Amino acid sequence: MTSTSEQPLMVARAADAAEEPNPYLLGVYAPVGTEIDAEDLQVIGEIPKDLNGVYLRNGPNPRFAPEGRYHWFDGDGMIHAVHLENGKARYRNRWVRTKAFEAESAAGKALWTGVMENPKGNPFGNAHGLGLKDNANTDVVFHRGRILATWYLCGSPYAVDPLSLETLGAEDFLGTLVGDMMAHPKVDEATGELFWFDYGPRPPYLRYGVISADGKVVNTTEIELPGPRLPHDMAITERYAVLMDLPLVQDPHAAKLGRHKLHFDRSMPSRFGVLPRYGNGSQIRWFEASPCYIYHVVNAWEQGDEVVLDVCRVQKPAPRPDAHTPLAKMLSYLRLDAQLHRYRFDLRTGACREEALDDANTEFPTVDSRGVGKRNRYSYAVHISPESTLKFDGLVRYDNLAGAKTEYRFGPGRWGSEAPFAPREGAAADSADGHLVTFVQDEREGRSELDIFDAADLAAGPVARVLLPQRVPLGFHATWVRADQLENLRS
Repeated sequence: MTSTSEQPLMVARAADAAEEPNPYLLGVYAPVGTEIDAEDLQVIGEIPKDLNGVYLRNGPNPRFAPEGRYHWFDGDGMIHAVHLENGKARYRNRWVRTKAFEAESAAGKALWTGVMENPKGNPFGNAHGLGLKDNANTDVVFHRGRILATWYLCGSPYAVDPLSLETLGAEDFLGTLVGDMMAHPKVDEATGELFWFDYGPRPPYLRYGVISADGKVVNTTEIELPGPRLPHDMAITERYAVLMDLPLVQDPHAAKLGRHKLHFDRSMPSRFGVLPRYGNGSQIRWFEASPCYIYHVVNAWEQGDEVVLDVCRVQKPAPRPDAHTPLAKMLSYLRLDAQLHRYRFDLRTGACREEALDDANTEFPTVDSRGVGKRNRYSYAVHISPESTLKFDGLVRYDNLAGAKTEYRFGPGRWGSEAPFAPREGAAADSADGHLVTFVQDEREGRSELDIFDAADLAAGPVARVLLPQRVPLGFHATWVRADQLENLRS
């Protein structure tokens, strides 16, 4: 049974009037205009009875026709969720009701321009005064019974109920959070703590903080940097946090003109800062490595005197030389070319060693959430298609112990989403005893589904395919919330 929670809403136009049609508003990226609830979804195969919880995925879904040139990162955050319980599945999707979303809803039209335009005329921006629309469209992080919907340029984390998808408001952590939060804060499930940083175009360029299990900011410290940076992710171990100073910087000339433009400076090294979890900026130790950019961390852990960090490393995050128009440059930037890479930071000698672990183009990595900050055997990632826009054409499982990988491709015209690991009930942490869950969109049939894989036998393909009542546009990050976490929420 399907119900529509409100009338169809106005959606974005399919092309940028200033240039050629924008592919990130068309086809598999085209926004959907309705928020619906659906129960007793059709299943091909059988949903495992020991797979109970909810899969949630965030992504850009503009409600109104964009003003000016549209960048994929500009769209309003929309969360799509499938709740699995006792072999049954139900679907729900909702926009994240940010302050900007509510303002545009009241006006009945778009009020903000995007990252490819001058934000001078925008009503308001994030806490750092960038003037860009904070749309909470990037990640979904489960902490203290709530989902935190985050924004890639550092904004307000919006609290969302993981079952109803009701937006509960901008999370200020009992009034203790000052400033913004980056896209990918890290949760230590063993302690209940959340680790985060905040960055901006003016000093202090970077602040690091810890939020306790009872929801209060208990530690913040400023991290000294030589200038403004654009870090996207971080890592934790059992005793340390790892922050990054990477050579993708704000173009100073564009900044003077009020525009947000990035520049990759290959003359600068990549730097990694290791500091105690509850330390201050004076305790950070910097390790230098070859220039690169890192969107996403796989995991980190301690091994003897070393901190080990696995990432998806982008060697050259810059547009192709033949990309001359703003749209062409955006398309070029979004064609990620990332490989699994490892860094070892020796806390005794100060040395840094790095090595490539794979040459496949993989991104959006996940591990068992119970093992974040601890040495992991298994990790998972999506494989990136060579097409001109960013599409995920398969899944990869890495086995650190065996030094092996297993792959699965979705098939022609089928594109996936980030695939978190969902452990079987009672399964030990960091085993392959569980499932991978991901949305798959079939552009030939115009249909979306939730595919469920046995993580120990990925190459065999999905054990179940849950057919969804509407198309789910390609988007960004996802998470799996286990049934035991939901039970704690209900109690």
